[in-house]
Amino acid sequence: MKVLSLTEPFATLILSGKKCIETRSWKTNYRGELYIHASSTKIAKEWKEDTELMSLVENIPLHFGYIICKCTLVDCVYMTKEYVEEVKNNYHIEYICGEYKEGRYAWILEDITPLETPMKAKGQLNIWNYYNELEIMDLIENIEYGWID
Repeated sequence: MKVLSLTEPFATLILSGKKCIETRSWKTNYRGELYIHASSTKIAKEWKEDTELMSLVENIPLHFGYIICKCTLVDCVYMTKEYVEEVKNNYHIEYICGEYKEGRYAWILEDITPLETPMKAKGQLNIWNYYNELEIMDLIENIEYGWID
């Protein structure tokens, strides 16, 4: 499965449906099912001190080090000045949950579904692949041993 790691509280904001746009400095051509991983990195001081942002996850448990939900990545939009202004003026909660600047990218997420049982995982940079135990066993079973000419 394809996974994207985010620091908290942003992963939980996606899980709770308050954040449907992930902002990144880089674009992706990937579209499709994407799992969201809450990295084990502590919350940055600047975000901890942002009372408006932190109020959005008040009384909601954070999930450091777990894959917590799945969604569908449907688009990756280049942020123009107009796009940033549109979000800023019309989608305040979304705006405070991301880094909206001209030249960055907005990853549009839909169909956000919490996992019944979050999965412990060590995160990685970029979009990465997570293999559960059954998938690993399938991979091992398909390894062919012998000489290669």
